[in-house]
Amino acid sequence: MRLDKFICKSTELAKKEAIQCIGSGKVSVNGEVTTNEALQVHENNTVRLNNVRLKPRAFRYILMHKPAGTICSNIDEVYPSLFNYLDVDNVSELHIAGRLDADTTGLVLITDDGRWSFSITVPINDCRKVYRVGLSKALSKEQADDVAYAFEQGIQLQGEQQLTLPAKLAVIAPSEVCLTITEGRFHQVKRMFAAVGNRVISLHREQIGSVCLDVDVGQWRYLSHEEIQSFSK
Repeated sequence: MRLDKFICKSTELAKKEAIQCIGSGKVSVNGEVTTNEALQVHENNTVRLNNVRLKPRAFRYILMHKPAGTICSNIDEVYPSLFNYLDVDNVSELHIAGRLDADTTGLVLITDDGRWSFSITVPINDCRKVYRVGLSKALSKEQADDVAYAFEQGIQLQGEQQLTLPAKLAVIAPSEVCLTITEGRFHQVKRMFAAVGNRVISLHREQIGSVCLDVDVGQWRYLSHEEIQSFSK
């Protein structure tokens, strides 16, 4: 992580204060003074502030059931931030691994570990995201088969050149389906159904990787060690 972020995560200093300390020559990395706040450092590096070795706080990994009408942002905007539901210290250090739209509900993963969240969001890692989708138009058996085949082959989204990666469709009811994808393009689920002539009227994320949503709306919990490690395999 960046040196200024490392200092913030190891002390109670704000980012501006951390940068000032670095610029004034109070910080050393592996025995050498540096004034570069963007220098990349790791947990095994020796970072000292005023000759006191710093140790970053442990990373946090949180599961939350996102309510409708909230946004995946650290601050309130037109809609309130879902971070209002979190009762933890240093909320500003946290970010969301795979955001949801304001009207989308369900599972979000929250962390301050950038490498961990990258392993979830990068498509090459084939991390499954499972959505329950409500549709404006009911699907007949034949239509559902056609849509499932199209999604498996990849869909051409408007304004993009590359097809979507193979996705799996399972029918729950004529107007309700389960969709599994392994990437997270902008409004991807809504755009995929628009491309086949349908419209998403409700969207709920039930699962990421092997982690399933198991708390009530607006509730949260810390992930278990096994859940955290499941995204590193």
